[in-house]
Amino acid sequence: MSDSSLETLAHAAGIGTRWTDAYGQARSLSNDTLHGLLDAMQWPSHDAASRETSRKLIEERANSVPALITADVDEVFDLPQAVRHAASITACDEAGEEHALVMLGDGKCRAPARHGYYQLGIGPNQLVLAVAPRRCFGIGDALGMQKHRAWGLGAQVYSLRHSADGGVGDSLAVAQLADTIGHAGGDALALSPVHAMSPIRTHSSPYSPSHRGFLNWLHADATQVLGASALQDAIRQSDIASMWQQAQQNTRVDWPQAYALRRHVFGLLHRQLPRAPQSLRDDLARFTAQGGDMLRQHALLAARQAEAASRSESTAWKQWKEDWRDEAVTRHFAQTHAAGVDFEIFLQWLAARSWDKTCALAYTAGQRIGLIWDLAVGFEAGGSEAWAWREHVLDGLELGAPPDAFNPDGQRWGVTSYSPWGLKTSGFRPFIELLRANMARGGGIRMDHIIGFQHLWVLPEGGSATEGGYIRQPLQDLLRMTALESWRHRCIVIGEDLGTVPEGLRDVLAARGVLGMDVLLFTRDENGDFLSPKSWRKNAVAMTTTHDLPPLAGWREGVDITELAKVHRWGGDELRQRMQMREQDIARLDVAMGGAWHTRYVDYLAQTPSPLLLIPLEDALARKEQPNLPGTIDSHPNWQHRLPENAVETLQPVLLSIDNSLKQAMPA
Repeated sequence: MSDSSLETLAHAAGIGTRWTDAYGQARSLSNDTLHGLLDAMQWPSHDAASRETSRKLIEERANSVPALITADVDEVFDLPQAVRHAASITACDEAGEEHALVMLGDGKCRAPARHGYYQLGIGPNQLVLAVAPRRCFGIGDALGMQKHRAWGLGAQVYSLRHSADGGVGDSLAVAQLADTIGHAGGDALALSPVHAMSPIRTHSSPYSPSHRGFLNWLHADATQVLGASALQDAIRQSDIASMWQQAQQNTRVDWPQAYALRRHVFGLLHRQLPRAPQSLRDDLARFTAQGGDMLRQHALLAARQAEAASRSESTAWKQWKEDWRDEAVTRHFAQTHAAGVDFEIFLQWLAARSWDKTCALAYTAGQRIGLIWDLAVGFEAGGSEAWAWREHVLDGLELGAPPDAFNPDGQRWGVTSYSPWGLKTSGFRPFIELLRANMARGGGIRMDHIIGFQHLWVLPEGGSATEGGYIRQPLQDLLRMTALESWRHRCIVIGEDLGTVPEGLRDVLAARGVLGMDVLLFTRDENGDFLSPKSWRKNAVAMTTTHDLPPLAGWREGVDITELAKVHRWGGDELRQRMQMREQDIARLDVAMGGAWHTRYVDYLAQTPSPLLLIPLEDALARKEQPNLPGTIDSHPNWQHRLPENAVETLQPVLLSIDNSLKQAMPA
């Protein structure tokens, strides 16, 4: 890098010009990469004059009065530069009670001793102070005095079955599994993301949502809300009973078919709603009122997407011929498509109420934590969340991951997220609303790719992952608000701290009470040997595998290697070499476990100091299919595998074994 002004501008824009790769090697971004990122961020950088102009604009933005600042309880913090010479500050808490903040000079204040949100009055300026507890709500807080450790299962929602699911897992299937887990002594059920999706035409990934604050209505079970007869009658009246039954027998989810069948049936249920009991109609009215503008905005965009899909047009709002940044355009659509907007609200109500029933059943069955929701790291650039918060999104940039041992070309995820300056300008409203929407369902939340709290690997939209770089995020602000909302909703927080993790980040997360993830296949020493259970972290969830890895049975047979060989067209020598390496790893695991893996892996995890064991359902059932093969789209049936019809029934002895193993491993 020869031009210092380019590097200065990159740093001002939050781009890290140097980083450490997965092999511990120092790397630098090329000038071409910096120009590409800065162009996408709309900061001109191709000559000295434009760089200086961009730098000054960034500096002005940084020195403006923020809408929100954060601090820990009773912590001494710095006021923003623009208001640090104020003579006095008043602070009103959420109950309207006024407090006087302690001024310590030099622009420093002491935060209140009670966590919460405070409205600050600093002369003519108004801003919010978010005061965070020292740590997140934890496992011990959820379990109480009776238990110190817990176990649960992890499940791909779409893979579950029940007798009338119509081809895709739903909230009722989750309820049945949660009930089985609770009665066997388990305390948690971790789920794949159930975020709202754009209309489905081909494949579908739960990690590419339209809006993470709303629900995927495909996973709603209408019988939990409207009754079994209502759904059965609608299926019969729609003349799709045979297709519904056929879809139910499939061994893989046919996403376009599931979307079409459910939308057809749910549409009929919506049209029949005027004949439903008054109590249901009143509840829908309350839900609509409580959802307010955010719900109506999502329904508006979703209705327009549905119309686009019906015409085989793009569902991305940026691609529409009319400008959806124009309020007159959206107002006209709302007026002329009121029924479509109301239908989308109905779908969200159906999803929310069915999941309410499932959550309640998990607790009734004895679970102390309950459902753990998966929060995807990003969202579609053309979807509802990007449209709702369009002024605060990383416009023109896509998220991904740098090259590593598993993906030598890096990864492109096809999603975007919020810009650090957009979050600050908005007073972190998108992030706070997102936390509240997901944590309000209770239980726990798993933060996908929590490394993104510190920095995100971004690349110009549609570009190569090797042309990307890291952009800094406001780590402490994000952690403080996560801890605050965690306590307000009594929700544990798990962070996916896998991959290329910045040095020291795991310690920062642990200090804040964010649980890490210790995955059996990754817990090794520098020689590749598996760590003893006692060496695992006490502030991490213990797991056998993840959705991006094969289950243990499939790993032992090398099914992932076989699939990757097809994708990358490895020759015979390459395939044999990788299989030999796998055989060595299998031998290492057998030595570490001291016996047959399929009978010992639960005992092995139970000996770890982890407060929570989460066993993927695929491992509990000794399945071999990998839910997702990273780096593939059409060449592997990602997010499609369905479990056998009797899967939950066969689980009982396995779950009792898990419970006994944990009890035996606990000190007296």
